[in-house]
Amino acid sequence: MANAASGMAVHDDCKLKFMELKAKRNYRFIIFKIDNQQVVVEKLGSPGDSYDDFTTSLPADECRYAVYDFDFITHENCQKSKIFFIAWSPDPSKVRSKMVYASSKDRFKRELDGIQFELQATDPSEMSLDIIKERAF
Repeated sequence: MANAASGMAVHDDCKLKFMELKAKRNYRFIIFKIDNQQVVVEKLGSPGDSYDDFTTSLPADECRYAVYDFDFITHENCQKSKIFFIAWSPDPSKVRSKMVYASSKDRFKRELDGIQFELQATDPSEMSLDIIKERAF
């Protein structure tokens, strides 16, 4: 299922693993990469993984897409969860890679039904846990 605009296909496993994260809470996070003109799953984070485990799993010099399931307690003392889509495009990554990820992002994100928030980050400070918390509340 290639996208005419970017020529990018989305592997079925991406949607399947996302549905498992959303419905069954099997994963804390999923990291996706573009490989041979197709978005594929690169890494799955176990439910017990922390936000630090997630951020250290992102390469310092390569673009990625990621989904993070953020659990928190509201001011009313209710357990909640929000699913974040993160477009990771670090400054040191190659310009061509940044362009491919940017042009394919919206098409890929539409494949993942249930994203509640989106972040775009070029360095770790732009996706700190404080920013995630601030967006979720």
